[in-house]
Amino acid sequence: MKNITVNIQPTNKPTIVKFEASIFLTKHESFEFQNIEEANRSPLAQQLFHLPFVKKVYIAQNFVAIEKYNIVHWKDVQNEISEQIESFLNNGGIVVTPSDEEIKKIPVTVYAESTPNPAVMKFASNKKLVLQSVEFKNIDEAKNAPLAKALFHFPFVKEVFIDENYLSIMKYDIAEWGEITQEIREFIREHLEQGKEVLIEDSQKSSSATIEEKTPETKITLDDTSKEIVAILDEYIKPAVASDGGNILFESYDKEQKLVKVILQGACSGCPSSTITLKNGIETMFKDMLQGRVERVEAING
Repeated sequence: MKNITVNIQPTNKPTIVKFEASIFLTKHESFEFQNIEEANRSPLAQQLFHLPFVKKVYIAQNFVAIEKYNIVHWKDVQNEISEQIESFLNNGGIVVTPSDEEIKKIPVTVYAESTPNPAVMKFASNKKLVLQSVEFKNIDEAKNAPLAKALFHFPFVKEVFIDENYLSIMKYDIAEWGEITQEIREFIREHLEQGKEVLIEDSQKSSSATIEEKTPETKITLDDTSKEIVAILDEYIKPAVASDGGNILFESYDKEQKLVKVILQGACSGCPSSTITLKNGIETMFKDMLQGRVERVEAING
């Protein structure tokens, strides 16, 4: 039996709730079913339509969204639905059966963005790629990541970092971005359009284990200040560094030295401007928001 989890996520529409899975349910496709007849390709949606309050079922890459009739309140039924979906997935249930028609290419857009790190280019997609960020320093680490593994066959690719909807690629100095960006962009786009895997099943667990090794907060109970530091990173800092193709993780907090250590990944790793960003941005923010508790921030390249 698998170990798939499903989390309940309210939406801005009171009649609709999302049930997010810890795995991808479809390969870059989305489906909307109005009734049980329309859902003949989806055993999961058909099962859900047997609930009398289910009006519509939406299935996307990693979630199922359900619109209900007003005969029930979500608080009374959402936990039961979450457990039902979780049980269905863990018992090997089929979410959507493949079409009998010839497999068609999935329209995918990939565009390149420069980053503050001249050695790193960001390649963003209009499709979700992974559910949790993961970094590969070499081809051996990418054995469970077909896209990253394929990219390492380019002689100029040094490291690959993948986040929700983008890749950050670090290159060797043997090539200039102007010479290789278009080639990489098309390679990534074709890989995704053909429905090939970004990470194979269960490799997301491997990436989680790697992150746990680097981030002690997953193994020990954080003190209050450390929890505040993690919250500030998640809310204020991670979105900014993600826009530049990078990621930042909490590593440790030393109360005596008033020192915070963080791990830099993607475009942030080895970036010439990362020291300035740490001192003028992150360190200043921590000093202002956690007055008297933080004086210095040090970075460890992922």
